[in-house]
Amino acid sequence: MRWCKTIPLSQPFSEVRLMAAGPGQETEAARTQDRRLEQAAYERGMAEGERRLAAQLVQQRAQLSELQNGVLASLQQAMPQVAAQCESALIELAVEVAQKLVFDLPISAEMVEAAVRSAIAQVGEKTEFDVLLHAEDLALLQQCNSPVLLAAPGNPNIRFRDSAEVGRGGCLVRTRFGAIDARRETKLDSIRQALAP
Repeated sequence: MRWCKTIPLSQPFSEVRLMAAGPGQETEAARTQDRRLEQAAYERGMAEGERRLAAQLVQQRAQLSELQNGVLASLQQAMPQVAAQCESALIELAVEVAQKLVFDLPISAEMVEAAVRSAIAQVGEKTEFDVLLHAEDLALLQQCNSPVLLAAPGNPNIRFRDSAEVGRGGCLVRTRFGAIDARRETKLDSIRQALAP
């Protein structure tokens, strides 16, 4: 841009110097001054960037620490519940495995005799009672002339009957005072309850 008007001055200029001869013709002093200004602006920008980055890192560290504490607190709260669930699942699994093993065993006369003897041992000697067996188990004992079917000495009031409420391999003894449940299902339920937390 070129100045075309005359500027009236109240007094003449003193110590006036020409900075540049024209556009695109900078002096060495102007270039040095520009480089200094540019360097100062660069350093200010770097310092501001570092300050903002440091603040952002501090904020992210605080958020990460808060997240980490939350995860740890959640795990601490969940661990007892997970342990209890695992314990219950293991108990249930153990009972199911035992049930599978027991119920898959072939029923023999000796097995039924052992169940009957165990239940009868809990009844008084002079008590009248009924021994309820699964129909197939009673037929098995009768077929092999099992000694448990014979009336015990001094107690001719023992009656053996078949019953639909008794599964294979177990028995139910009924007296006038109550019942002795020696069914396999009942024994497994007792084990399950005893192991329950």
